[in-house]
Formats: sequence, structure tokens, C-alpha cells
Amino acid sequence: MHYADYKTILSPQNGMNIYRGCTHGCIYCDSRSVCYQIKHDFEDIEIKRDAVRIFEEQLKRKRRPAMIGTGSMCDPYIHLEEETQITQQCLKLIERYGFGLAIQTKSSRILRDIDILKAINEKTKCVVQITLTTYDEDLCRIIEPDVSTTAERFAVLEAMRDAKIPTVVWLDPILPFINDTAENLRGLLDYCVRAKVRGIICFGFGMTMREGSRDYFYKKLDEHFPGMKQKYIQTFGGSYECQSPDNNRLMDIFKKECSRHGIICNLKDVFSYLREFETKERQLSLFEGIDD
Repeated sequence: MHYADYKTILSPQNGMNIYRGCTHGCIYCDSRSVCYQIKHDFEDIEIKRDAVRIFEEQLKRKRRPAMIGTGSMCDPYIHLEEETQITQQCLKLIERYGFGLAIQTKSSRILRDIDILKAINEKTKCVVQITLTTYDEDLCRIIEPDVSTTAERFAVLEAMRDAKIPTVVWLDPILPFINDTAENLRGLLDYCVRAKVRGIICFGFGMTMREGSRDYFYKKLDEHFPGMKQKYIQTFGGSYECQSPDNNRLMDIFKKECSRHGIICNLKDVFSYLREFETKERQLSLFEGIDD
């Protein structure tokens, strides 16, 4: 790890990123892409110096509370968070100053801070977003080797459900020819139904690749799926979007199951929900009848 100086922690859209880089090892990670201009080794985590102090100063300058988003670029619960506790300190500030939170992770480390998340949710709104890609635990350990398994993430969703903290699942990416099956999809959707997730974000079944992330992904395909790289090259060439040949059938299953179980799956509606700051009274009404 290393430190670097930054003037801000919050983006103009209220996005909070404390770390740059990741140690979860997901073979498809888009954040490795050259366009994000991470100049250091991706696993050599860059920590924003004085992040907590800078973040508090920015919160104080806000004219009114809003939703704070984090986790879209770098997971707030990478391994280093156990040592630094910077995410935890920032969550305490969010709760103290009455802001809402939309936090995304693949790690069960978030359970360490469930009491803070509950406190935020009791004042305003806290939404926990969990990424799920594969129902197969063995496959999960290959494509997401150093992060909580799918079953462990499902346990996080259950814990949030029991704590009455709303959840959203990112069903992304689904790797063509690897986990783009109806069996995989139905297994993940079963988890979502059982955990009573509020919404699911799905951009379609497939993945994206850019310069930097493509090289790493192909390297890992050669290690774990011999011959698969050639199949990708033959099928997709240098395309940014690599859609599963079975996308239409999978989308039909996805939409029908979400409709059947009352899960929001319209992207506009889910993102609108994540951005909408709510009072305690409004948030409580969302869970009326949850035990029915």
C-alpha cells in the first residue's frame, strides 16, 4: 500500500472513493482498464491521505443531506480495510451528519459495520448493494478468487434483510460461455428472492472489455479455461461489449422472475431509488408487511 495526496474525497455527484486499486482478484475487473489512469500496480493499494478529515470537511460544506455512493470503482471493503478502518470512520461521519448511503461491495466484511448501517437507515436511508455473478461456488473461487464467495454474499443479503436494510443486487458481469446459463441465473435469482432484495441491476448478459482489463482477463482465461481466449477472440474480436449468445433467453427468464416476485429490475427505476434521499418516515414505510 502507499499514500497519495488528494484535495477531495467526494465527487460532484456525491461519490466517495477512498482507495484506488483492489486485492479481490476478480478476473473480469473493469477497474484495471487503462482509461482509469491507475499508474501504480493494481494490487498496491493507493490510500487517499487524510481521507476522513477531508471527507468530513466536505460533508460540513453541503447545504443539505444527500445520498453518498461508494463502491462503484473500488470496493470499500478490500482486505486493507481491516487494518485501516477508513471506510468505517467515513460511515460514522455519514451517520453523524444525517446523510444517506448507497454502498456496493462483494465482501462480507461489511457485516462488521452493520450497526452503523442500521443507524444510518434509521435516520435516512442506507442501501447495501451486493454483486453476484455465479451460483457455482467452485467457479466463484476461480473468477473471484480473493473475495467472499457467492454463498457468503447471500448471507450478507440475509443479514441486511433481517436488519431491515434494503438491498440491491448487481447481476454483472455474466461471462459468455462460462456462467451464462439458465441454471446459474435461476440459482442467483433464488438467492435474491429469499433475501427479499428490493432491486436487481442487470445490463444484459455478457461483459465489457477495454485496454488493460482485456489483457488481464485473457491471461486468466489461459490459466483456468484453456482454449477459451481463442473462442472469445473469434466471437467478439476487439469489441467493448461482449454479449452472451443466449442473452435474449436469459433476459426473458430474468424479467419474468423479477415481475413474479415484485423485484424492481428497470434500470432507471433502480438507479433512481439509489439516488433518492429519504427521511426516516418514508424509509420505514418500505418495510410495512415485510414479515407477512
